[in-house]
Amino acid sequence: MDELVGLVVDKTGLPEEMARKATEVVIGFLKERLPDPIADRLDDVISGEGLMGDVGGLLEGLLGQD
Repeated sequence: MDELVGLVVDKTGLPEEMARKATEVVIGFLKERLPDPIADRLDDVISGEGLMGDVGGLLEGLLGQD
């Protein structure tokens, strides 16, 4: 998440603390609205962990084929 916060700081000029809070709000918003199989993996995707390994699972989640 630090990379995403840094991007928000760079693009907006917000102080890091405000950028971190804004990022947390957006991530929370996405988790509430995305299908569960995708929302459950959002933290991994943001951190870059398991992204390619979870592509199949993410697609299955989108297609409702858990």
